[in-house]
Amino acid sequence: MTELQTHRTLVDTYQLYIDGRWCDPEDGRYDDVSPASEQTIATAPDASVGQVSEAIAAARRAFDEGPWTSMSLDDRAGCLNQLGEALLQHADEFFALSQVEWGCTANERMMQIDGAAYMSMHAAQLVTQLTDESVTGMSAGTTLLRHQPLGVVSILTPWNFPHCLNVMKLNHALAAGNTVVLKPSPLTPLAGLALARIIDEFTDIPAGVVNVVTPSGVEAAKTLTTDPRIDMVSFTGSSLVGRQVMSAAGDTLKRLLLELGGKSASIVLDDSEITDEILEKMLFDCCSLHAGQACILHSRLLLPDSLHDDVVERLVGLARELKVGDPADPEVRMGPLISAAQRERVEAHVAAALHEGAALATGGGRPAGLDAGFYFEPTILTGVQPNSTVAQEEVFGPVLSVLRYRDDDDAVAIANNSRYGLSGAVWGGDVDRALAVARRIRSGQVAVNGCGPVGAPFGGFGLSGLGREGGGIGGLHQYMEPMAIGVPG
Repeated sequence: MTELQTHRTLVDTYQLYIDGRWCDPEDGRYDDVSPASEQTIATAPDASVGQVSEAIAAARRAFDEGPWTSMSLDDRAGCLNQLGEALLQHADEFFALSQVEWGCTANERMMQIDGAAYMSMHAAQLVTQLTDESVTGMSAGTTLLRHQPLGVVSILTPWNFPHCLNVMKLNHALAAGNTVVLKPSPLTPLAGLALARIIDEFTDIPAGVVNVVTPSGVEAAKTLTTDPRIDMVSFTGSSLVGRQVMSAAGDTLKRLLLELGGKSASIVLDDSEITDEILEKMLFDCCSLHAGQACILHSRLLLPDSLHDDVVERLVGLARELKVGDPADPEVRMGPLISAAQRERVEAHVAAALHEGAALATGGGRPAGLDAGFYFEPTILTGVQPNSTVAQEEVFGPVLSVLRYRDDDDAVAIANNSRYGLSGAVWGGDVDRALAVARRIRSGQVAVNGCGPVGAPFGGFGLSGLGREGGGIGGLHQYMEPMAIGVPG
């Protein structure tokens, strides 16, 4: 481990990180394009199928023969603390990377960047809680219940929150005693490679325990879901790709953790007092958070007739005032979409919604004066019907669909009229009533009056995935296998 260095850019030309060494890519390099400027900021190493296989082999050796699994819990926790401290020390550099590589704005910094360092430190604390439990039954003797690391975990992460998801999944896998092959999205390869640099230079994590590969091809990526040397796949991304991952991993019955899409509902009850502060949070949570590129977005807003027109009018005013632009500007509150293809997809969704009868309250196009960059206006659609395409499919852009409802039962029925079930919100003057409504929503997490669940397992119902991420020691157990040992006495 070297001494910490400061003021060093993480926007760089990297190699692949395999078995504790930096390796030249066999399939050349590809451009990493900034969504804010449409300019190439770096080139990324394109791993071949063979090099992905080498990374898997390195992780397999490190688990089967290396010191990581036999290391004391205190020493393992020490490595994760080193990682957390280094991430905190280099948070400014990671934020600068996030601004140009995936369009992170200043108001997202804590959730996108700074929080990741504290996740590592929290994981270090959880490591020391991994102890055997005694289970008593009706017969003589005692049963010891222990949790064993699964082995080699492939981690596949998306482009919208790449740094915090890379770190979170890595934390849990390593804390549980596993070894890892991390594959970030080809749209945000530097996020994963910069993390490898931090691990390599500033921690005592042994060689082969963490490997980072950045293939652009489907076959190389698919290897991380089919290779029999891999024991678990931890994937965050779209439900479409999640189904493909699940199918590919099925032949070898790999353990799966899938955190997928969402089409969550925010219900405003008729006794709600909607302040300007609540409206600002509502616009952020429902529409503008990372330009709408978040699975937890409450992209369906359910309003009663008594509040509909007032809330929509005020939200439209806020949306039009929202500053959209270059994430490097600290006054900007919403940055770009990740790519030209993603912007075209959002445009198509809006056009289809209007064709199906929705009305455009504001937005719907590219902001004036932003000729470079993949920007899209905060968009609010009214008159959206519960079964329409825009109310059923995840747009993954800053598009809020407003739906009317009659009463509490109708609101719950509309909220649950979805193949997804990841997040949601209820707003109401009577907290008990709001809580009663929240309990009826089939979703992994629901916020009441803006109070989101903290420290709870994260995941969803239906097409929103399988398993739960985080939530204390249970988050580590997702990366482990329970084992029972009968002891006489």
